[in-house]
Amino acid sequence: MSTTTNPDILVVGGGIVGLAVARAARVRWPDASVVLLEKEPEVGLHGSGRNSGVLHAGFYYTADSLKARFSRDGTRQWTELCKERGLAINRCGKLVVAKGPEELDGLDELKRRGDRNGVQLEVVSKDEAREIDPAAKTFERALFSPTTASVDPPQVTRTLAADALELGVEMVFNVRARGRKGASLSTTAGDFQPGYLINSAGLYADKLAQSFGFGRDFDILPFKGIYLYGDPKEKRPRVHIYPVPKLSRPWLGVHYTIGVEGQVKIGPTAIPAFWRENYRGLENLDLREAFSILAIEAGLFLRNDFEFREIAFEELQKYRRSVLVEQGALLVDGTPMESFRTWGKPGIRAQLFHKKERKMLMDFVLEGDDRSLHILNAVSPAFTCALPFAEFVLDEMEVRTR
Repeated sequence: MSTTTNPDILVVGGGIVGLAVARAARVRWPDASVVLLEKEPEVGLHGSGRNSGVLHAGFYYTADSLKARFSRDGTRQWTELCKERGLAINRCGKLVVAKGPEELDGLDELKRRGDRNGVQLEVVSKDEAREIDPAAKTFERALFSPTTASVDPPQVTRTLAADALELGVEMVFNVRARGRKGASLSTTAGDFQPGYLINSAGLYADKLAQSFGFGRDFDILPFKGIYLYGDPKEKRPRVHIYPVPKLSRPWLGVHYTIGVEGQVKIGPTAIPAFWRENYRGLENLDLREAFSILAIEAGLFLRNDFEFREIAFEELQKYRRSVLVEQGALLVDGTPMESFRTWGKPGIRAQLFHKKERKMLMDFVLEGDDRSLHILNAVSPAFTCALPFAEFVLDEMEVRTR
């Protein structure tokens, strides 16, 4: 039997999480054959390659959540890896600023969460915030996260892929997983019969899981994120500047992100998308998928579950450049807003939705058995979390195969 179609471990999905899992599997079990299946011609062409590149320190999330632990540890591990391998990293830090007195309680809650999760986080006065970054605008005080950094997502993703290949992971491109077929995985290149399957298919993880009998209570809803880039010649912030987020929502609000070479962008949007790869216009249109997602979104809109109606109205307005610029101007002084004119490459966020409870899931979700494990919600900041999360996935696999 071919080890390509009958590997010990088959990982579906060549994003940052799938790559980290495949790489970690070869390190943990060097005698096991590991194959990574990717429907595109190369790795990281979707969420991972379109990521902001921010390494989140881990203070937004409750200390009992997986993503709190993994973002704290992931930031440290990525920082060490970038230093060891000479990869681009901007260790600029982050300021979280308050727009007014009504946001101070939220600022304090972030500090409590950071303390409980063991994250270095400093309360700074308005004047101290200005010393950190003269562009920062805040009411009374702010939070400074010195360990928050940014990396180059395509560079990091390619490095992880090269590591996996060097360790002996076999990568199969341009092959799409169709779903379970008896004891096999049906694909566009025939059937695969792995000893164990790990589903890291991102936007399609729910559909693949459901073919194996898992994830029946869930659907993935796609949200489109776009950043607006500033003119690199203009004065700009030198650290990430974020608002106090609405903690009931799974995203952090319009903010300033500083890239590895100091380039600045405002965003992102979180616009409800109409199909899973709804990047531009009608490209990649799947009518059946679009009707299914639109039906769910219409129901959420009518019932206004988790403030979906407000989210939709707020986010759709961000297609207008002036709206993003206005929201960005609330966070900084001295940066010419008219210099933000270039839209970046859209990304699609895969957000898991619980159909019975009618809510969005805010943490990682896995389901599986002794034959397969399905990563249903690789929720943001999955890029930051990828390295420690991969070890957790393999731990879960071991528990299920004992």
